[in-house]
Amino acid sequence: MSIRIGYVLKRYPRYSETFVVNEILAHEAAGLDIEIFALRPLCDTHFQNIISQVRAPVSYIRRPIQGRVSESLNSLAPTAASYFWAELQEASKVIPDFWPKLAFAQGEQASTVYQAAWLAREARIKGITHLHAHFGTVATSVARLASHFTGIPYTFTAHAKDIFHETVEFEDMQRKLQDAASVVTVSDYNLKYLHNTYNLATKQVQRIYNGLDLRQLQYSSPAERPPLIISVGRLIEKKGLSILIDACAILKQRNYQFQCQIVGTGSLELTLRQQIIDLELQSIVEIVGPRPQNEVFQLVQKSAVFAAPYVIGKDGNRDGLPTVLLEAMALGTPCVSTDVTGIPELVRDGETGLIVPQHDAEQLAIALGQFITNSALRVKLSTQARQLIESEFDIHRNTAILRKLFLTHTASGTRKVGAKT
Repeated sequence: MSIRIGYVLKRYPRYSETFVVNEILAHEAAGLDIEIFALRPLCDTHFQNIISQVRAPVSYIRRPIQGRVSESLNSLAPTAASYFWAELQEASKVIPDFWPKLAFAQGEQASTVYQAAWLAREARIKGITHLHAHFGTVATSVARLASHFTGIPYTFTAHAKDIFHETVEFEDMQRKLQDAASVVTVSDYNLKYLHNTYNLATKQVQRIYNGLDLRQLQYSSPAERPPLIISVGRLIEKKGLSILIDACAILKQRNYQFQCQIVGTGSLELTLRQQIIDLELQSIVEIVGPRPQNEVFQLVQKSAVFAAPYVIGKDGNRDGLPTVLLEAMALGTPCVSTDVTGIPELVRDGETGLIVPQHDAEQLAIALGQFITNSALRVKLSTQARQLIESEFDIHRNTAILRKLFLTHTASGTRKVGAKT
């Protein structure tokens, strides 16, 4: 039986979602045939260099009108309504029982139904045998409906914002969990949360860690590195970068000799730059903007410590298991982070890194100071961190488990969409 996997993503590529690219590249290295379906146009201005290595073709959804489709069919403009109707008719040409199945979409947004009809038609025409979405939000909503229309089984990976954000609707997530052939999540913390929150709906959920291609990430001892603190990520609330800047002010007051670089861009950039000015840290802390992945790796491997003071945002948004932490640990850079979600599964306090409380600049400064001044501690914890990455976070080993799921459901035709909640 020919196996062809359709990856369903809200947007592709995304600068911050290297874990998706890593996963696809590992599948392709194993010979898996993949096509990527993107539901939204590109929005990033910078992209990681590894994007060019992906061989899978990318199909972008046709939009019925410029801008967002109305959530109510009754309020669609005539042009939007005609495009919507045309897409349904096109889908019905390749899916003979499409019209009876359309009633299953009752209650969904018009844009989701439109995208699902498009995806269902494309999947049938292109011989897709299994659909896999990342994040339990719109990509999974679309995959779920397309699965119902076509009979093609679907799975999805749940990460963090799609689980914990205040906008997550319980019944909507429960339907997705229950109807999927299988569900993957990226940490034991997430797994426990889903089990406790959704009860029987999570019988098919399992944890598969994100991973790295360790052949591309060579360990380098941090023994002789200069006193450089580095942090990489979007400049948004959940990254806790304002706490890092406060910690740098404390280190300066205590006469530590160091530099700090923050790599990334985001909505808080102006606020963080003003904080640096207010604390008179311009000569010490620098926001360097986004950088391609290979340059980020070079910067990380020159640093004495990687700072990841992540917090739970006011809206419930938080990180799951950030790939950049995996990368820093693989490269030999010791990490300081917090006890958010599954991070302690990776940064094990006193063993593979240091954990400090959220929002605690004082404790963060102490931990950073330890790594800046203690070469032996850097070497000990970074060596143990690399060993953990090799044993638990190898991308080829972990994606092999995911492929087994795909192949099992494709072979058995497992499809649970339509089950009552």
